[in-house]
Amino acid sequence: MTAAADLLIPRLGPPKVASPLRKFFPGGADASHFVAEDAGIVFDVSAADADACAERGCSIPALEKAGPRSQIFFDPEETSAAIVTCGGLCPGINDVIRSLVMTLTYRYGVRRILGIRYGYQGFIREFGHEPVTLKPDDVADIHRAGGSILGTSRGRQDSGLIVDFLNSNKINLLFVIGGDGTQRGALEIAETAEKRKLNISVIGIPKTVDNDILYLDKSFGFDTAVAEAVKAISTAHTEARAQVGGIGLVKFMGRHSGFIASYAALAMNDANFVLIPEIPFELEGPKGLLAALETRLRSRGHAVILVAEGAGQDLIRQEVQGKDASGNILFNDIGLFLRECITAHFSGIGMEINLKYIDPSYLLRALPASAPDSVYCFRLGQHAAHAAMSGRTKMVVGMRHRQYVHIPMSLIAKGRKQVDPHSDIWVSVLEATGQPAEMRSHATKDSKR
Repeated sequence: MTAAADLLIPRLGPPKVASPLRKFFPGGADASHFVAEDAGIVFDVSAADADACAERGCSIPALEKAGPRSQIFFDPEETSAAIVTCGGLCPGINDVIRSLVMTLTYRYGVRRILGIRYGYQGFIREFGHEPVTLKPDDVADIHRAGGSILGTSRGRQDSGLIVDFLNSNKINLLFVIGGDGTQRGALEIAETAEKRKLNISVIGIPKTVDNDILYLDKSFGFDTAVAEAVKAISTAHTEARAQVGGIGLVKFMGRHSGFIASYAALAMNDANFVLIPEIPFELEGPKGLLAALETRLRSRGHAVILVAEGAGQDLIRQEVQGKDASGNILFNDIGLFLRECITAHFSGIGMEINLKYIDPSYLLRALPASAPDSVYCFRLGQHAAHAAMSGRTKMVVGMRHRQYVHIPMSLIAKGRKQVDPHSDIWVSVLEATGQPAEMRSHATKDSKR
């Protein structure tokens, strides 16, 4: 169980500046307009964990509640901020950038905000990516487009050089938009600044279209991706039903976590098989995918298969795989592999099929955010600005138990969230698809899977 001490958020110092947000409340602000310093959200809603704490006489672990504080650490007139976006694209990045600029400028009166171009490379002089100044007019309409107006890149850079840049440019607040690897880099930056006794607040806004950020209800962009994924499933289903032995095979993003494929299957309810990294499967044998697919085609005449990009990698025989700039293994294309295997199998048994392969992966990443995601992104940006101005650091903002909270970067950086094979979500997927609970003939040592 996570201890209360693990959830503490570091602060640069005591808040001694009255928040300028007071003037925005009609009739004057009072305590109800601000979040109390000791306001918390229970980390785990499990009754068993609460009982265990009660038996030991310890405090129930709680996350800080996000929101504006009545007293802040930084004097807005003397504060400068920087925003950087790292890693792959995701719907909603521009919405977060816009929210940060609007909140810092109009609510706090911060006069100087730099946009760092092309990820962490933008801090390093040798790359030649000059920062841009961000004002409200520069970001007024950026939420209508996908991508990132600042650009992005993968890979870590020297945290010492990054802090050199922040210090020489008199940056007090750094907002880092990126996934778990990016947040690990942000933690290094914060620790380097701390060692140099520099008052620099480093706040993360977690980003991943795969929804694999630990401890968050969801990551921004995920809802948009699922809504678009549903369109691909509809197309695959229409194609499959229109032909003899029709098979619609759709590949989605999800290197280590199959949330997009799982939620899209539940949203559309037209999929018959969902293959994700968390649940191993076999192709051959009486319990394998090919046998189950053959049974489906003989009984219903068509089938729709959803596969996450990280699924079934153990089935593809290939030499040592390369890695991208962030150190992620470059996966083999499971979609193309399945297409070849399925085609070969049914050709070998003399059974006619018509398979259509659809890969909308990168279409999902570059979309503008949907309305629900835009709301989520805007509020994440607001809460990130509030946290930074209050002097907090080494933390990310996010939603847990439907509440906006502060989460230590050290927790986020520990790993990735995955679909639990024993969770109600995966049980719902099995019910919706009708696929076998296991598609393998031999048990593995990994009982979790």
